[in-house]
Amino acid sequence: MSADSLSLTFSALAHPTRRAILARLAEGAATVKELSAPFSMSGPAISKHLRVLERAGLITRSRDAQWRPCQLDAEPLRDVTEWAYGFRRFWDESYDRLDAYLQDLQKEEHDANGE
Repeated sequence: MSADSLSLTFSALAHPTRRAILARLAEGAATVKELSAPFSMSGPAISKHLRVLERAGLITRSRDAQWRPCQLDAEPLRDVTEWAYGFRRFWDESYDRLDAYLQDLQKEEHDANGE
């Protein structure tokens, strides 16, 4: 995973339309027309979003006669997951501190109520 490919992936994921397109493609291949159906934007605008996703390696397009299906390629998402996993220790420690704080609050409340 290179920093450049990770940047391309994050950039592609930054737009809600592109995330919605990826969610749809997770269900299976689709044509540009099928992908554009839920959005109120022009065909060229959808095509621009698809080019961004393709450049980031998140989708592939093939040609089957007149049909040009788009398919999800989730490999770049694995890179994002691996990058984010590096922060797991931080979050685990934060949750542990929060848990300890909440336990202290409960103990103080219990002690204040004479229980």
